[in-house]
Amino acid sequence: MTTTVYVPRDSSALGLGAEHVASALQVEAAKRNLPIEIVRNGSRGMYWLEPLVEVVTPAGRVGYGPVQVKDVESLFDAGFLQGRPHPLHLGIVEEIPYFKRQERLTFARVGITDPVSLDDYLAHEGYRGLRRALEMTPAAIVEEVVQSGLRGRGGAAFPTGIKWRTVLNAEAAQKYIVCNADEGDSGTFSDRMIMEGDPFVLIEGMTIAGLAVGADRGYIYLRVEYPHAHIALNEAIAAAYAAGYLGKNILGSGKSFDLEVRLGAGAYVCGEETSLLESLEGKRGLVRFKPPLPAIKGLFGQPTVINNVISLASVPIILDRGAAYYRDFGMGRSRGTLPIQLAGNLKRPGLVEKAFGVTLREILYDYGGGSASGRPIRAVQVGGPLGAYLPESQFDTPLDYEAFAALWAVLGHGGIVAFDDTVNMAKMARYGMEFCAIESCGKCTPCRIGSTRGVEVIDKIIAGIERDKNLVLLRDLCDTLLNGSLCALGGMTPYPVLSALNHFPEDFGVSAAEEAA
Repeated sequence: MTTTVYVPRDSSALGLGAEHVASALQVEAAKRNLPIEIVRNGSRGMYWLEPLVEVVTPAGRVGYGPVQVKDVESLFDAGFLQGRPHPLHLGIVEEIPYFKRQERLTFARVGITDPVSLDDYLAHEGYRGLRRALEMTPAAIVEEVVQSGLRGRGGAAFPTGIKWRTVLNAEAAQKYIVCNADEGDSGTFSDRMIMEGDPFVLIEGMTIAGLAVGADRGYIYLRVEYPHAHIALNEAIAAAYAAGYLGKNILGSGKSFDLEVRLGAGAYVCGEETSLLESLEGKRGLVRFKPPLPAIKGLFGQPTVINNVISLASVPIILDRGAAYYRDFGMGRSRGTLPIQLAGNLKRPGLVEKAFGVTLREILYDYGGGSASGRPIRAVQVGGPLGAYLPESQFDTPLDYEAFAALWAVLGHGGIVAFDDTVNMAKMARYGMEFCAIESCGKCTPCRIGSTRGVEVIDKIIAGIERDKNLVLLRDLCDTLLNGSLCALGGMTPYPVLSALNHFPEDFGVSAAEEAA
């Protein structure tokens, strides 16, 4: 009897040796005349266990990890094909607490299926949302998304259904669906995991969006640094076309939707929606003035829905299970789930999909396991390189858009980067300014010039040169960036800088007495 063995094709797992492990398993099985079928799945998101090898047994999928080539022979000797004990034995993967305590809606299939197998996707409830959408009017689809409470899983958290309704009501002969897959924030990888681990869910979500607003063409704007996602997306798109889920006359409905992938060129600013549209049109990625909004005048001047990967990948389950099912997860105005990415100084980095409302402390300790160094976690940055730094006193904040806004912080894409008590927060503030200076598109003066001057001012503060005068100047510069920048790149650079200064003044040479004064 052939035993099925799962080895991830996720790029993080590949970076940790998954390709070599898959080859070694095949060679060793052939040497022992043991028939196995190796399926390349996505990652379960438990990156400290990668490469995670799973074996299908009568009791369920048994995991072993982290597996290296040197472990393969001993795994066979121990009888791992039957799920038997070994030092790397993890038990039934679904029962591992880190995984079991999650609410996986958007990531329901990631790590479970062969990402580019349409049969696998259909066998795990795939395309049920699209089939329902084909029986609904465009306005009814939009209303379902509105009622679900889904908000953009990028930076602004704008209600997805409201954006779709605007495009639906816009009069135009041509409309577009654009997926912002230019995931460039530090500590974020949920978009990549979806595209590599379940590309069909993104394709289905974009197709539903097209039906909802009357758009028959879509583009996935993918960052060039994601070659494995590029391969998986194109393979899945080809399979969807071949089976009638894309193209003319989708599933005999008379409705059409065409989709293709376009690669970016490495500019962080192209994660901003209007800059992305400029790039997609073949121009330099410069931020556009708003209004008009992309929903009115977007790609090639036509009404355009532009959402990020997680927003669009969350749509199929909403159409399949209904708005109320999705809305029942979460708290306040933050409905559904958020794929939270744990990175930095943590014992258990990875992806956790939880309903909104879980606290930062729970995520850092119950899931992340505390710092990898064993030292106290001093600060976490949430929401990418332009997110605020939160001190330990704020770790009981629930993951909720409004709760974070009340702290003058952003939840953003859900990336969390942890730092222990050896971090120098003045240097982290400098990094935020320097990042803006490097990545600025140069169109507006506050961002282009202000960030460069900001780096110089912070350097003087760190060196102790006219510290009091330069601290005042730094705050003034941040006020200019916050209120005068054309887009969120310059507008959010003050978040890491001022949060570091406000919560960790001692790292800037400010004494407790001075701070109190």
